[in-house]
Amino acid sequence: MNTSPHEDRYLDLLLDPLTECANYKPKFGTDESDGVSLAQFTDMYGADPFYHWIGLDSPHMYAAHKAAGGMTSIYRQLGTGVDRLFRALVKDHFDLTDEQVKWSYEFEREVRKTKKKDKKPPVMGTRTLDARIDLAHIRPKADAHERVQKWLQRAGKKCGLPDARIKQITGVVFEARQGYKSADSKRAEADLAFGRNADAVNYMPVVAIVSTQASQQILRSYRNGKMLVLVGNDDTEDVVSTYAFFRNVIGFELDEFFKRNTDVMRKRCVAVIEKLLSPTG
Repeated sequence: MNTSPHEDRYLDLLLDPLTECANYKPKFGTDESDGVSLAQFTDMYGADPFYHWIGLDSPHMYAAHKAAGGMTSIYRQLGTGVDRLFRALVKDHFDLTDEQVKWSYEFEREVRKTKKKDKKPPVMGTRTLDARIDLAHIRPKADAHERVQKWLQRAGKKCGLPDARIKQITGVVFEARQGYKSADSKRAEADLAFGRNADAVNYMPVVAIVSTQASQQILRSYRNGKMLVLVGNDDTEDVVSTYAFFRNVIGFELDEFFKRNTDVMRKRCVAVIEKLLSPTG
């Protein structure tokens, strides 16, 4: 079985963020930056007459809070791992620099309205996306250049863009996700804004998800906004499946990488979950 010479590094990029979840402690509305320990929780809830009478000062209650917050942390940190892995694979397989693989844009932040009539200058923010592939950064006669160029044509057609517009596209920018179950409107609007900004500079905006866990309502809004959505399924089309895209365009079999390392990944992830489920872990 073929393995990448960077196998261990890629695994660490994906899994290391999960270790931050293992020591998660709920805050219970306090200002404790490191969270509340089981002993602190027992003292706090035990000192509350009603909570003590009804039994909420139980270690099981602490474990429930710890698991609930910890699960959210797992999804968040796994998303961070996917971002890092995605960026490294694009950078390595197209021989790009850190600057070449990076793309960001500025936007005006929403500021709370005040009663004061004084006009303040807009507060600007910067959003950095997970990866970029620009045709100008790949040698014109290289196989990789042709692979990306042809894929951009297929992606443009998949998004329903006219031929004249497809010819203007010079690259692609990615937002990589482990999954997308949330239907949060602010997050969706931020992604649509990324799409508009990428399109303005002739980049194809792509949301690439490595699982099949995604809100169809949100994905539909992205597709309606002429953004390409890739999902972690076994479809053979590289403008539909994240894994087909990696295989055909990046030149890396991401699904096979996950399959051959499933024992390692499961062991590290399950260890974190078990620790979160234990009140004393």
